[in-house]
Amino acid sequence: MIFDFRNLSRDEALSILNLPDENLSELLDAVYAVRKKYKGNIVNIQLLTNARSGNCSQNCAYCAQSHNSKAEIDRYNCIPYDKLLQDGYVVQKKNLARHCIGLSGIRFTDPEINEFANNIRELKKEMQTPICCSIGLLTPEQAQKLKEAGVDRINHNLNTSREFYPNICTTHTYEERILNIKMLQSIGFEICCGGIIGLGENKTDIVDMLFEIQAINPQAVPINFLIPVEGTALGNANVSHLTPEYCLKVLCLARILTPKSDIRCAAGREVYLKGKEKWMFYAVDSIFASGYLTADGQSIEETIKVITDAGFQYCIETT
Repeated sequence: MIFDFRNLSRDEALSILNLPDENLSELLDAVYAVRKKYKGNIVNIQLLTNARSGNCSQNCAYCAQSHNSKAEIDRYNCIPYDKLLQDGYVVQKKNLARHCIGLSGIRFTDPEINEFANNIRELKKEMQTPICCSIGLLTPEQAQKLKEAGVDRINHNLNTSREFYPNICTTHTYEERILNIKMLQSIGFEICCGGIIGLGENKTDIVDMLFEIQAINPQAVPINFLIPVEGTALGNANVSHLTPEYCLKVLCLARILTPKSDIRCAAGREVYLKGKEKWMFYAVDSIFASGYLTADGQSIEETIKVITDAGFQYCIETT
């Protein structure tokens, strides 16, 4: 298996996803050399706060917060500032890398953005932890307010390929996502942009998505593996193909195509890669602790143990 990782073609990328499992160790060794060059042996840990849950107007098939979803989740417009501050102190006390804040919905009114920006401004007075927000489609004026308040990074995932996207969501377009990201970059935001594996896409869709992400050149690439949620359109999705070996190949391809980005194994790692963390970290240098927007996850202490038991280090992100 000899590839020029710097100029990987689409066919070569597809061949990595099709690699026989018996050749996986060779791929992992090659990818680890790339990971070590740019990221050393460090794993950054992020904490995710669900600041606004449910009641979303969009019909994303995978999401428990979709307006079509019948999933039993908490629904609220905005958590109290005290809860946001409490989570911020956890991030600071545990020396985690970044505080990620998610808000359900696709668009927000100016008063809603002003209130949220004020909360971020107060939070940054208490601590200088880097903040990333997942907050739908913003206007340039709204984005500028959040940047001035102290948000340094915005998450906006592509989720799948351009071609497959209409099978997942029809209430907004793929191009709207791309244009939103370009606008945010023009203002000076760092970008977190990834996808979800297991939505019913084929391997070509994964390759196409990762090449789109490569063109965006984000600072972070979160890769989620679908956990079907009862009550969503994909509640009965067949995820039997999400073997540890296949998941590792996807993570390796993400590292190869965006070698300088933080590659984050997000939702699903505790399900599909449990016991394989050592090999996961050959490609991955970033994970969440304490759960996801509507799903539980490993505690911070358990997450730290997973990292150190695999022979890697976790540390503070200071910028």
